[in-house]
Amino acid sequence: MIVVADAGPIHYLVLIEVVDVLSPLYDRVLIPQTVAEELRRERAPEIVRSWLEHPPEWCRLQPDPASDPTLDETLDPGERAAIALALSTSADRLLIDDWEGRLEAERRRLKVTGTLGVLAEAHRRHLLDFESALARLSQTSFYLSEDLVNKMRQRLADQNPDR
Repeated sequence: MIVVADAGPIHYLVLIEVVDVLSPLYDRVLIPQTVAEELRRERAPEIVRSWLEHPPEWCRLQPDPASDPTLDETLDPGERAAIALALSTSADRLLIDDWEGRLEAERRRLKVTGTLGVLAEAHRRHLLDFESALARLSQTSFYLSEDLVNKMRQRLADQNPDR
């Protein structure tokens, strides 16, 4: 499975030190150049910048595809590049947290998931504990919607009623 990542999920998964769950979940993670530049900015945490200096084998930095003038101009350049790369590579999924970016991607029939979705899937596959990862995520600047967190918890409980 090939996925394209926007900056948000990579940033936060690196920050809470669980980014390696991407490898068993997906065969290849593609990061467009514009997104890589966002992750390298001086204001990005050092741990994120360092991770991107030597990305693991399963992560590939890709040139941005040609600009798509039909993409919503309110999206930031990284979101536009990630959506365009996902479309041009026929990626199986797009990792993106931004609500407007998710809506635009879904309008284009891309399957999307975000940071919480990755954590939930990793939990389902016994790669990490969702609540522990969530606790670490809550210590960052990530916006956690209580409603969305409760929905994720309910889905996890419904999928594993023995817990």
